[in-house]
Order: sequence, then C-alpha cells, then structure tokens
Amino acid sequence: MRGTTRVAERRRTIEAAGAEAVVADPDRLGTLIAHLRDISVICWLMASAAGAPELHGARLRTLMERLVDTPVRGFVYEAAGTLEPALLAGGAAIVRGASATWRIPVEVVDADPRSRASWVEGVAAAVGRLLEPRGGEGGEWPGARSRSPGARPTSPGARPEGR
Repeated sequence: MRGTTRVAERRRTIEAAGAEAVVADPDRLGTLIAHLRDISVICWLMASAAGAPELHGARLRTLMERLVDTPVRGFVYEAAGTLEPALLAGGAAIVRGASATWRIPVEVVDADPRSRASWVEGVAAAVGRLLEPRGGEGGEWPGARSRSPGARPTSPGARPEGR
C-alpha cells in the first residue's frame, strides 16, 4: 500500500499507518503518475480537500484519461465529505463516465467521513470489491462497478431501471 502527501513532513504519519509514503501533489498529476507502478487500486479520498475544486473536475478527468496506460485496475472515489455536494456529484459523474468509456472498474463511496468506522468500512469494502477477480477463465476484471450504500453494481452502458 502506498500513501501520498503534498508535505514531506507528513510522510512519517503515513509510514506509521503501515503504508509506503511518497510525496506527490494531485494538482501536478505527473507527480502521482510516477508512483503508480505496482498499484492496483487508487483511492481518491479528496471529498474534504478544501481549496482545490479542480480535483473533482478537470484534474480528475485528466487523471482518469491517463490511467488507461497504467497498471491501475480500479478506482475508488470518495463522494461524501465537507465539500459542496454538487462538486462531489460532478466528480462521481466523471469517474462513472471514465468507467463507461475505458472500462475502468470504479466504486463511488458516499459513506460519511465524520463516522470514521462506517467510512473506513465503506472504503475498505469498495477496495475489496475491486480486487475480486470476476468473470470467466483467468478471472477477468469487471467492467465498471459503481456502488453507493443500497445501490446495485452498474456496468458500462447500463441504464437505470425505468429508462
């Protein structure tokens, strides 16, 4: 597991949690992309990252486009936090759209981060679902999976019932 921080002084906190710590800035995607070797799932836990709305807009869209040529095989998007709900809904739409376009498996987690136990459970469950092989021989990866509590998985091109 690898954790990122913008501030080198915070690396010790990440390492104390048992993760490899790297300094990377989501505003400079090249600093993130350089650390994606051996990474299967990205957790974009930015729903309370104030002062950077582009992390749920243009920057997120560009990241999703660049993931196509990396070893990453799943993406978890945090859609609940202290930021404006419309901004987070827009980010979730970008992630789901990228999933439909490039068949990147995704999970959208809307567990409230103020309830730490349920948030951790929700994010861990999302990662677990993305790491489960699916399908036929060789356990192919799923197409797109996007879940919120109480929602069913979706796949690229799937339409909600009634449409």
